[in-house]
Amino acid sequence: MSGTTTMTVRLGGALRDFVSANVGEGGSYENVSEYIRDLIRRDKERAEAEAFNHLKAELAHAFAAPDGSYQPLTAAEVIARNRG
Repeated sequence: MSGTTTMTVRLGGALRDFVSANVGEGGSYENVSEYIRDLIRRDKERAEAEAFNHLKAELAHAFAAPDGSYQPLTAAEVIARNRG
């Protein structure tokens, strides 16, 4: 995806105050957009790490299974099983 999209977010009360405390002279970010982009990047990284850890756990479980428990499956069967 290329380009940028402008999005509007409404914050009030404690959330607004928290963001304001993290932006500007006393905060870690120069502006609200920079802060929001950093939060989104961190959340994306967290979600990707969570998915990777889930995959590692599944693989560890599969490799620990006895050889006799394996069943030949086609790629289509694996995809169908994982959708269900």
